[in-house]
Amino acid sequence: MTVNDILATGLSLQASQSTPAVETDFEQGIMTMRGDSYPENSFEFFGPVLDWVEQFLAMEDRPLRLELHVVYMNTSSVKAMMDLFDLLEAANLEGKSVAVTWTYDPRNERVIEMVEEFKEDCTFPFTIDPEA
Repeated sequence: MTVNDILATGLSLQASQSTPAVETDFEQGIMTMRGDSYPENSFEFFGPVLDWVEQFLAMEDRPLRLELHVVYMNTSSVKAMMDLFDLLEAANLEGKSVAVTWTYDPRNERVIEMVEEFKEDCTFPFTIDPEA
């Protein structure tokens, strides 16, 4: 199986009690992550996510958009998310089109603060939207 096959096949991780669901749409250039993230081993969970994004960015010139609906993250998940944003930042600096939309529950002030801190370190388009 080639890298293009892996990208086209996509990544689909079912949500668990401690991990978010992850779905990719290669044709649309979208990765969606939904749920809480506090796995026992964040590296193990986020490894395939980071690999898919890295491969997409290396092989494609099309835009990539992350749609995040993550409510709670433990410290190691925050670090993994920072690694993901670092990949996007590097791609943005190379002229690739990347963007993040993070949808949150407006009643959860902790999430808003965390997401705003993530956004501060990013030069690519990063939208923070309250849930309807």
